Amino acid sequence: MNENINLQQLDEAEKHRYFMVHKPHRMVSQFISSHRVNLLGDLNFTFPEGTHAIGRLDNHSEGLLLLTTNKKVTRLLFESDTPHERTYLVLVRHAVSQQTLEALQAGVSIVVKGGGMYTTAPCKAKIVAGTELFFNDQKPIPLRPEYTWLLLQLTEGKFHQVRKMMSAIHHQCRRLIRVAIEDLSIGDLPPGGVQELDEDTFFTKLNLKAAAAG
Repeated sequence: MNENINLQQLDEAEKHRYFMVHKPHRMVSQFISSHRVNLLGDLNFTFPEGTHAIGRLDNHSEGLLLLTTNKKVTRLLFESDTPHERTYLVLVRHAVSQQTLEALQAGVSIVVKGGGMYTTAPCKAKIVAGTELFFNDQKPIPLRPEYTWLLLQLTEGKFHQVRKMMSAIHHQCRRLIRVAIEDLSIGDLPPGGVQELDEDTFFTKLNLKAAAAG
């Protein structure tokens, strides 16, 4: 009996765990820092040892952040030859013209690490009315005449790419919220909220092959 219990405990210990977090504004996507900043460990949730973020959102960005104890997921999701779509809500200064929107969709030139220029891949982009958006505890996001909300879907993630794309079309990014990766959406998870997902759901919604991550 004791041997069976020990084997069961070992099986449980070897199982990977998967989480989605609604990262708040002004929180870094890590558990340890030499600076005095808000960390993932400050969230009201006890993560298991070995949990790490899959990719990152910068300090000023918000929204969907994935965490896991499975070290292979980052490679499968963000470093594989198969593109995976990320969806963002982006608030920019001033009205965005149809011509500018089409330029954004076709690809724009941004500065990348090392100082070189890079033309972004074609993406999906559209203007959305603030009254159509319900976010942050299901409250409507206000829209003022001098701002525009964009819904942006892209399959690449250069350093600060979305902010650089907004700068390339001469619109200052005022707010950046990642709302989905593939079919995994943040839904109504409030800022600071954490939801654990079972492995099948996690891999299915991210269009990953679970067997490849074993």
